[in-house]
Amino acid sequence: MTEATRTAVMVVEDDPKIARLLVDYLESEGFAATAIGDGLQALRAFEADPPAAMVLDLMLPGLDGLAVCRSVRETSDLPIVMLTARVDEIDRLIGLEVGADDYVCKPFSPREVVARVKAQLRRAEGRLVRQAPVWQVDEAGLRIAWRGHWLPLTPLEFRMFRLLLERPGRVFPRATLLDAVHDDLRDVSDRAIDSHVKNLRRKVEGVDPGFDSIVSVYGVGYRFDPPERA
Repeated sequence: MTEATRTAVMVVEDDPKIARLLVDYLESEGFAATAIGDGLQALRAFEADPPAAMVLDLMLPGLDGLAVCRSVRETSDLPIVMLTARVDEIDRLIGLEVGADDYVCKPFSPREVVARVKAQLRRAEGRLVRQAPVWQVDEAGLRIAWRGHWLPLTPLEFRMFRLLLERPGRVFPRATLLDAVHDDLRDVSDRAIDSHVKNLRRKVEGVDPGFDSIVSVYGVGYRFDPPERA
């Protein structure tokens, strides 16, 4: 396997011995691992060439791990495994609340860190099932990102938007959309779809003002026209 085809993992750790140990173990498992010892430098490296996953220490010079994690999460959903020497519950929760997928407390086994990276990458592969330049569908998480922002969708709105995204340009009658989003055969007017579309448009417009990709087809239903601006 060439360097270009190996899965890239960024190790952000300011202790050179720990960083070298993790890089060695990751590379022995077939990853293309790099180590950076400063939070700000790591963020710049991420922006220039995003890795597939990140192992991120909590305490870093330049910019701490929580700040790095928050910044990464503004544009990316890549797996992040956070390393911390703090064992109190507050720090663990803070790390997860800013977007870390998992955490490992020091001292740790490097094999455990590698195993957790692998597990998070497997979860990511199963979760991000469809992706386009403008939108991203997380099937397992029942969520959709628009221009890099996860939309606050209800499960019903997720199912409806997913169906529209799957068939760009196709006109879906209201009854078809209703059947797709209500799977319990409840007696609901197909005009309820109009209300759901209105709410969906409002949520997308919250991150993309001027959004007009869900087109109303008079007397029939709706279709999705991909935006011209990527």
